[in-house]
Amino acid sequence: MSAQPQYITNADGEKISVILSLADYQELLEDLEDLAAIAERKDEATIPWQQVKEELKINGLL
Repeated sequence: MSAQPQYITNADGEKISVILSLADYQELLEDLEDLAAIAERKDEATIPWQQVKEELKINGLL
């Protein structure tokens, strides 16, 4: 994120909302989607890197 957020305050000066650029907002949404995907897959078995490389080679992707 690049820009500084702007805040909306109430009558007491307490921050109650934030204004972000659309690009910053979209970046945050993408990050949240990534984190949700990671959380959903946290209990899945892992595959050794060597096996992944071999499968990519067999499929012509490496």
